[in-house]
Amino acid sequence: MTRAIALADIRTARERIAGKVERTPAVKSQSLSDRAGHPVHLKLEHHQTTGAFKLRGASNAIGALSPQERSRGVVAASTGNHGRALAHAAKLEGMRAVICMSRLVPENKLDAIRRLGADIRIAGNSQDDAQQEVDRLVAEGGLVMLPPFDHPDIIAGQGTLGLEIMEQVPDAASLLVPLSGGGLAAGVAAAVKGVSPSTKVIGISMARGAAMKASLDAGRPVQVEELPTLADSLGGGIGLDNRLTFAMCRGLLDDVILLSEDEIAAGIRHAYEQEREIVEGAGAVGIGALLSGKVKANGPTVLILSGRNIDMSLHRRIVCGDPALTERVA
Repeated sequence: MTRAIALADIRTARERIAGKVERTPAVKSQSLSDRAGHPVHLKLEHHQTTGAFKLRGASNAIGALSPQERSRGVVAASTGNHGRALAHAAKLEGMRAVICMSRLVPENKLDAIRRLGADIRIAGNSQDDAQQEVDRLVAEGGLVMLPPFDHPDIIAGQGTLGLEIMEQVPDAASLLVPLSGGGLAAGVAAAVKGVSPSTKVIGISMARGAAMKASLDAGRPVQVEELPTLADSLGGGIGLDNRLTFAMCRGLLDDVILLSEDEIAAGIRHAYEQEREIVEGAGAVGIGALLSGKVKANGPTVLILSGRNIDMSLHRRIVCGDPALTERVA
């Protein structure tokens, strides 16, 4: 089994980010437990300081930089949440941060990053286009690249979420984790399997442009078309030169499930109507997977609600059941 990031790395990360991130609650959902026939717990990571789990990896990666690297500043491509987390962590250290994003990133996420004082560069219509701008800034400006997922300190930081889950729900039989580039899934799976090898870790993504799923099916990293989706944070490729997360996801994940746009919308609605939680599409995929029956609980189950940074006008339309939304991205 592939473990590019060891359990010791994740424990070191937890010490490094202590006091810089929240230990988020894991609460039992009575409505989902009744439906599943087993206890279902929600890991409320969308309550994290910047509204998503990304602060864990960003804080760990910045904390691991040398003084000389800190003086140069950091740069990253992002679909929004990593950029916000990196901007927040850099601001705490008095560092410069440049965030490169495509035109597909929602305006509310751009505004949040601007408020933290980071420089924003808009490049093209995909994460790959944004990454090209990152590469240029590294080559010409000397900035330090801290990518959103394929980096050992980012993965180890995200893995601290897995440690918390196993302390809060030690009898967890399965864990549903949102899957995009694989930083969260790889880190959480490494932590969970390191503590409880029998616990199943299942990656959940959207059917529209799921790069990690396509790569796992192909047996190698592949490029996919980036398409509009309600789970916009899960968009983007994994990089054809992926060094860590592809191999870790291939070795550590027990399954990968894809959801339709209607199933993602149902997860968002359920979170609001039954759990009184506001989550973005990427944060609702675990709920959507259970509601759709694509994942069936075989014991205590944990769903990671990974982020809440959704445009509220979009959220209102989803909750009200506007059919034009899922038709538009179908």
